[in-house]
Amino acid sequence: MSIWWSLHLRREAASVPLARRLLIGTMETAGVDPDISYDLSVALSEACANAVEHGGDTGCGPGSEAYRVTAYLDGEKCRIEVADAGPGFPAAAAGLSRPPIRPAHSDAENGRGLCLIEELADHVHIGNKPGRGGAVVSFDKVLKWRSDAPLMAV
Repeated sequence: MSIWWSLHLRREAASVPLARRLLIGTMETAGVDPDISYDLSVALSEACANAVEHGGDTGCGPGSEAYRVTAYLDGEKCRIEVADAGPGFPAAAAGLSRPPIRPAHSDAENGRGLCLIEELADHVHIGNKPGRGGAVVSFDKVLKWRSDAPLMAV
């Protein structure tokens, strides 16, 4: 079984729950274990919130006012990618393999997103899009299935 979808979303706060609900609905319909669905939906929400907050304003025109979410449920794994048209990660632009992820202070209201994604997913890639600019956060997780899963991988 293989399912994929891609959304082109405006950089508005209302787009975050839209992407999350679509992911949860897809996984529920396919028969993915609710705990796995929840973990991935939280990680997706964090990645989308980062794209909304940081993913534009580079003077690149209307494209900087949008971001893209792509999700693949393929066999035993779900892979999600969130890409924006913002300035990207400064450390990655400086040639580092990936930006450093530092835990936020316990009382901080911001700065926890990338750490949460790393905790909730099995594999995470954070970097910049080659050429045109923008950040890309992709992550995957091995799926567990409900016993009554209609679309369970074989």
